[in-house]
Amino acid sequence: MKIRECMSTDVLLASPDDTIQEAALMMAEIDAGALPVSEKDRLVGMITDRDIAVRAVAEGRGPDAPVAEIMSHEVKYCYDDEETEDVLANMGDIQLRRLPVVNRNKRLVGIVSLGDLALTGARAKTGQALGDISRPGGEHTQSGPV
Repeated sequence: MKIRECMSTDVLLASPDDTIQEAALMMAEIDAGALPVSEKDRLVGMITDRDIAVRAVAEGRGPDAPVAEIMSHEVKYCYDDEETEDVLANMGDIQLRRLPVVNRNKRLVGIVSLGDLALTGARAKTGQALGDISRPGGEHTQSGPV
């Protein structure tokens, strides 16, 4: 099955100039923990509820802090024509529960979560990916030496 067959296409986008409060309100509106960040029709980052908690609140930033200060700038993504099993394996390797989905012109067309992929019938592979995602450390860890 291709990613385009199971991804969510109704994606809200944050701007680097939005405040983290605005981003949090958007997340609440769509009941999601992550938003792609775009600028001039390009995906430039991701912001998560965890970014807001760990990179903003824990560091004493207020609700008016811009998204650009706490978002992840290196965006991991997948293509809409990739096979779900390949994306699941990749999500486990890079320890991410959701990925923006782009077309071959690198334009955002959706977002896919581990939950979306679990509904495809690839339960065993989803379980393996979750185990890999949940292992301690990794590139996206937000804890470390003080």
